[in-house]
Amino acid sequence: MSAPVPPPKVPAAVKPAFDDIVSITEQFCRQHLDAEYAALCLKLTAKLARKRPSPLVRGDRGIWAAGIVYAIGRVNFLADPSQHPHLRTDVLADLLGVKQTTMTNKGRLIADTLRIALMDPEFSRRDMIDKNPMTWLQIDGFLVDARHLPPELQMEAWQRGLIPYVPAQSQTAEQA
Repeated sequence: MSAPVPPPKVPAAVKPAFDDIVSITEQFCRQHLDAEYAALCLKLTAKLARKRPSPLVRGDRGIWAAGIVYAIGRVNFLADPSQHPHLRTDVLADLLGVKQTTMTNKGRLIADTLRIALMDPEFSRRDMIDKNPMTWLQIDGFLVDARHLPPELQMEAWQRGLIPYVPAQSQTAEQA
């Protein structure tokens, strides 16, 4: 069993908005998606909260929450029926209680503001990271697949922030 993750640090002035938005995204993800989506939404909300000045203090918190869920869903192709979990964009907006155009506009504003691209490793689900060869290919300017490197080199690449996790450790944990 892993240790509990401490809550992210956010400025005191943004904390009320942050808490409200996280409450909405966590409840939504718990009901309609999963814990991994909730964790990614929390991470994105914290990043927005720490931005100076934080955009979260202005505007409707429900719309911010919808934009955050949409942005994370877009990175992970939530609207693609081959993905699990899967929600069409119109259904996502209905479940969040906002207009689809409002949600998508806010989500794109978030993505543009933080320069979040499709399949961005920072906001990708583990299964998306595993499927994305670009996550694993470039190390110090050389094209290699880090998943095939010796474990000690995988560890070094992870410590340097070049890959999202150590595949060798993941494989041994799955075999246990």
